[in-house]
Amino acid sequence: QVQLVESGGGLVQPGGSLRLSCAASGSIGSIKAMGWYRQAPGKQRELVATITSGGSTNYRDSVKGRFTISRDTAKNTVYLQMNSLKPEDTAVYYCNAKVGPLFYNYWGQGTQVTVSA
Repeated sequence: QVQLVESGGGLVQPGGSLRLSCAASGSIGSIKAMGWYRQAPGKQRELVATITSGGSTNYRDSVKGRFTISRDTAKNTVYLQMNSLKPEDTAVYYCNAKVGPLFYNYWGQGTQVTVSA
């Protein structure tokens, strides 16, 4: 009952910036938290950043100080601002929503981020 549509991925040079967007539709009032995950080839999917309905944010250590997660409630959209990008940030980035009352996880289609000179 929640649909997530991602955009903003692409190719960027090391040190560059990208902003990912995730637009949510459906049962928006049931979303408890949203986040961004990423998966590089041959690696497990890992959490990048999360934001709760109350606005609390968390980041994995490797992106702290470089990435910022935010939400525009009026637009039902969550963003991931990525600065000072490194080649090791290269991955498919997935938007996630945790939805109550049964705590289903919904996922976006994924957007490719490639950091390369």
